[in-house]
Amino acid sequence: MEHLPDIQSEEDVRLLVDSFYNRVQTDDLIGPIFEAVVQGQWPRHLATMYDFWSSLLLGTGRYRGRPFAKHLALPINSQHFRRWLALFVETVEAHFAGPTADEALYKAGNLASIFEYRIQQANNPLNLL
Repeated sequence: MEHLPDIQSEEDVRLLVDSFYNRVQTDDLIGPIFEAVVQGQWPRHLATMYDFWSSLLLGTGRYRGRPFAKHLALPINSQHFRRWLALFVETVEAHFAGPTADEALYKAGNLASIFEYRIQQANNPLNLL
């Protein structure tokens, strides 16, 4: 079995993000949702994702946004979150192994769970009472 490197540098973050979003763009379930939001402006979206994952995994602090608000209005549900996470896990496991790769998987799982829960809560009419 081939030894995979851990995520240790900006180049590694770029490989992770580029590989993941190549998969997203061709995915039948979540690809169209991303394209509707990104509207062909992939370089700009990828630059934001480099900053986001660099901040989370390398501690660079480059990302200063608030990602949840951007996802709230999207037509997504648990099926979309499961697919997003499956693609992310497959991408990490294809390219990396080690503590930071494990951290990436953990953080992605947390993000998916938290965003899914908050969107469900926001869309639940009983929460408006």
